[in-house]
Amino acid sequence: MAIFLALFSSLLWGSADFEGGRLAKRLPAIAVTGMSQAIGLLFGLMIVVITEQWRAPAFGHGGYFIPAVIAGITGYLGLVMLYAGLASGRMGVVSPISSLCAIIPVTVALLSGEHVPYVKGIGIAVALIGAFCASGPEISQGLPLRPVLFAVGAAAGFGTALVFMAKGSVSSALMTMVTMRLTTFLISSSIALKYRSVGGIKPSHLRQLIFVGVADFSANLLLGIASTRGLVSIVMVLGSLFPIMTAILAFKILHERLHRVQYVGIALAVVGVAIISGS
Repeated sequence: MAIFLALFSSLLWGSADFEGGRLAKRLPAIAVTGMSQAIGLLFGLMIVVITEQWRAPAFGHGGYFIPAVIAGITGYLGLVMLYAGLASGRMGVVSPISSLCAIIPVTVALLSGEHVPYVKGIGIAVALIGAFCASGPEISQGLPLRPVLFAVGAAAGFGTALVFMAKGSVSSALMTMVTMRLTTFLISSSIALKYRSVGGIKPSHLRQLIFVGVADFSANLLLGIASTRGLVSIVMVLGSLFPIMTAILAFKILHERLHRVQYVGIALAVVGVAIISGS
């Protein structure tokens, strides 16, 4: 179940990032991030009302509140940097590096004493390499500093957010995600009030923003649930396969040509998932 949830999370996450990246080509990345996160918050609150998850312990040992706030801040920064990097037009630089975000939670999990069987460890390595290659690493035109910095920042933000998402999910995955969105909503609102602008967002953008917000929230929620039902190191690697979905959508919708290395990466990711699932 944990493997399925993590893989489905990566599909939703990759789809949200693709649509968010497209919007960020027309609107400020910070506006796309803020509005989509606000929509995600509303979606999460609806689920909370239905499930009555607000009863979960928020503070004290094992509480979700502090980890969720930290995850919200770092995840928000990661999203802004990802969208800004994708909007720069160098997806082949930004996506591969940001896909390595899982290295951070995997390292933390292993240092915390989590034991991963040798064969599954091989699967993790193969899947990570696959995600990197499937993102279409492109260095033929060099590595311009700006996209690289965006990519490293996105990877650091996402990786740190994943660590604290897993911590908060022990108490309640849903309340962790809602608190994360509340945190980003407060940040976005403060920025919007300061500049007295919503970044040029119009009613015609709402359908895409709703999709991004709901898909991103759902992806994080499923990954949080998966982290409580399986090894964190494995779950986070499978959840980080989202660049594959982004690349496939770019191929199907934008008719972007896939490079050989991307086909190899997709194949490696499938092999890695098969090793993890079957061992």
